[in-house]
Amino acid sequence: MKTVLNVYAGPRAMQMLKVYGFNPDLFHTVLGASGGPKWFVLAGIDRVLISEFFRDRQQPLNMVGSSAGAFRFACLTQPDPVSAINRLAKEYSETVYSDKPTIDEISDKAVALLENMLPRENRQHVVDNPIFVAHLIAARCRGLLAPERKSIQYPGLLVSAVANGLSRRYLDKFYERFVFSGNQQPLSFEDPAGLHTQHVKLTENNIIDALLASGAIPGVLRGIPDIEGAGKGMFRDGGVTDYHFDLQFKSTARPDEQNTAAHQQVNNDLVLFPHFFAVPKPGWFDKSLPWRHPHRSSYDNVVMVVPSDEFVASLPFGKIPDRHDFTKIPVNERLQYWKTVLSETDRLGEAFMALQNPAQLQSVLQPLPFKLS
Repeated sequence: MKTVLNVYAGPRAMQMLKVYGFNPDLFHTVLGASGGPKWFVLAGIDRVLISEFFRDRQQPLNMVGSSAGAFRFACLTQPDPVSAINRLAKEYSETVYSDKPTIDEISDKAVALLENMLPRENRQHVVDNPIFVAHLIAARCRGLLAPERKSIQYPGLLVSAVANGLSRRYLDKFYERFVFSGNQQPLSFEDPAGLHTQHVKLTENNIIDALLASGAIPGVLRGIPDIEGAGKGMFRDGGVTDYHFDLQFKSTARPDEQNTAAHQQVNNDLVLFPHFFAVPKPGWFDKSLPWRHPHRSSYDNVVMVVPSDEFVASLPFGKIPDRHDFTKIPVNERLQYWKTVLSETDRLGEAFMALQNPAQLQSVLQPLPFKLS
């Protein structure tokens, strides 16, 4: 039987899954990576994540996202997460640009998309959600990276990319991580690169700006200046610092909150990472660096659920969507392709829920398929 969904687990996560199975009470954090339209392949999992898998959740669950991951989690923390994720999928997949879109055209359509995805009447619910807590990551740019002029910004990007190639620690000279958190609950984590981080309260007034900043790809979308609560500065794509993540996340549950058998035994110990690729890269500039790997401490307790090669091969063009489809595939063909992917990915949602069957979990459970630093 062909497998549509693989499960990869770090060493500690592997031990926990073998003892307790794929139990929703094991997880204290869910991760949502950057990647633009790549996230379409996860839509089926997103549709069941809150409505079914975590439906009976009583303890806070951190939902940490950058760029497209932030968009997804701003949906999944709304009162009707399935309707919200479907709005995002429809708006995003049906976006059409002119032949040579400007930054303003792309940015204006992003604003319209987010305002439809997250209507004003739902924003306070996302901000105050006590169970599903949104944490949206953006980066404040320093020096040459702050201006919108490409003649200034692009040299700054090049210099920061070269510095990052030497060490992720040097990103700190160019970018500052900002985490906008709901429910007045700062995110707890350790960063092996030691990048400076500021925590900001997510509010009804700054949530759209935080989302726009989290997805503001340099040179593609406008940066967002002076976000309320975050101070002065130009904010851009959170994927610059946290593309697929290299952070050790910690549980925020208190002992007196751990009132189920699973909580008492394992202390909400694991991180769930539905991802479109089996090999994560820490930051945006690391995509082309074969020597850059996440740290062992960051993935020891992570469970990754990833579409199988067989599933991806069954999709139109034999691949998952990406931003290049906007320019490489004719509009009508692209719209149908993306619509097909969004439909087919429901198979992944079904496979995800089936992981609660111990036999099914064991048939797809594997160690992490990438090197750890």
